[in-house]
Amino acid sequence: MSAALGPEWDEHAIGRAITPIRLQSYRSAARGDLHAALRLYDWNAVASAAVLMTVAMVEVITRNAMDSQLTAWAARRGERSWFDAIPLDGKALAALDHAFGKIEAGPCGNDFHGKVVAELSFGFWRMLVAQRYLTSLWVPALNKAFPHGYRDIRERRLRVERNLAALVAVRNRAAHHEPIHGRDLLADLRSAVEIATWVDVDAGAWVTARSPLESVVRRRPTAR
Repeated sequence: MSAALGPEWDEHAIGRAITPIRLQSYRSAARGDLHAALRLYDWNAVASAAVLMTVAMVEVITRNAMDSQLTAWAARRGERSWFDAIPLDGKALAALDHAFGKIEAGPCGNDFHGKVVAELSFGFWRMLVAQRYLTSLWVPALNKAFPHGYRDIRERRLRVERNLAALVAVRNRAAHHEPIHGRDLLADLRSAVEIATWVDVDAGAWVTARSPLESVVRRRPTAR
């Protein structure tokens, strides 16, 4: 936790610098008390960092597992890369095209595939587990990226989609310095651990051990 707000600065000046509109949710949670609102704002920044660290671990675990299964699926179809075979539409297709463009514009070396995978956003991978790709991607390939999930692969898909959607949402808010103090961050942590565990049990244990989110939540300031 960063140093507590002290007498060396004017809290009203800090409130004006952050802006009253941006502080509104914090003041509401703090029952109008500016000092308590600024403490909560400070905590929100620490919690956001914990969210970003936690989601970063899960994002890499998830995208690597999905990439591996898509690569195997494409090979069974006689395709050189899943980039050439995947039946995307709408935003997902646009995201893949955008990633291709960014990598092709720079020095990609010998790992074009890996650089494209890394360039694709977490939101892209969440889109791939949507219901509309159930028969084209989930059943033949992507369910195998989460082998330790529910036995029923339809229920597994639904739970994976819900967890990834929650993690994308909280990660986006944290990355854009938005309030997350009203979220159930422990539920987000459970989503992160479940997704990682469904990919690999040891990966789930690693996320559990390394995520600072639970300890940060315990240090959340309370209104006076």
